[in-house]
Amino acid sequence: MNVIEVLRLPLAVDLSGFVSLLRRLQVPHRVVEEGQEQVLWAPPNLAEDVRQLYQRYPEGNDQIELPAEAQANLPQRPSLAEQARACKVTAGVLLLCVVVAGLTGLGDNLSTIGWFTFLDFRVQGEYLYFTSLAQGLAEGQWWRLVSPMLLHFGVLHLAMNGLWYWELGKRIELRQGPWVLLSLTLLFSLVSNLAQHYVGGPSLFGGLSGVLYGLLGYVWLYQWLAPNPHYSLPKGVLVMMLIWLVVCLSGVISQLGFGQIANAAHVGGLLIGCLAGLLGGGLARRKLSA
Repeated sequence: MNVIEVLRLPLAVDLSGFVSLLRRLQVPHRVVEEGQEQVLWAPPNLAEDVRQLYQRYPEGNDQIELPAEAQANLPQRPSLAEQARACKVTAGVLLLCVVVAGLTGLGDNLSTIGWFTFLDFRVQGEYLYFTSLAQGLAEGQWWRLVSPMLLHFGVLHLAMNGLWYWELGKRIELRQGPWVLLSLTLLFSLVSNLAQHYVGGPSLFGGLSGVLYGLLGYVWLYQWLAPNPHYSLPKGVLVMMLIWLVVCLSGVISQLGFGQIANAAHVGGLLIGCLAGLLGGGLARRKLSA
């Protein structure tokens, strides 16, 4: 998106109300820190309207609307297909999850589930006997360190994880590019899978939820250190996800008959995501202030 500098103000000036107004009006923009100043950027065809809007409503206004001619200049919301083309890694990971869901019958086909589990296993009667991690790695099965993220057990599990990965993944891919998202996805999957294995022992587990908590922690702390419109999450999302984490840790979900929850994967993903967000956001903030 082509943007130009619209406003340059001291860091002491509170732009939160005005930025909220721009979001409500769906005006594309971003705010970055440069030294002791904050700079607001917007598309050239909307720059003058944004300046005038700030002169009249520097603290924001819930009732104001953009002039009709300015609204006509707003870019159209891209279609789902256009978003998928712009976010190839996000769409690709979700497509792989759907393919694996088909191959494994959403967790019902034990013979194909074994291709993607953290540990290989064999079925004997009603029991599963798992190969050790060391043996699996010695046999070259390195893909198992991350492949459980593609496994889902049921339509609801796949749908919920898919929706959240789409929401968080495309934010990172649009802001920092496909390679950053792919690297973060693999890193968070690795750490969350290892955490679940070492805490829960040999077992069947899978899903994108550990990765999702990693992405959530990353976006949260990156945005805190280096604010950017792409990383601004809707109000309540962070609180809701953390409350859900606590509810799962309490054991209530399992007691209600929804199956075992990979709590260690969630916590491990969140912790490594927060660490990555601190590092990434800190580096971005340093570049802006350099």
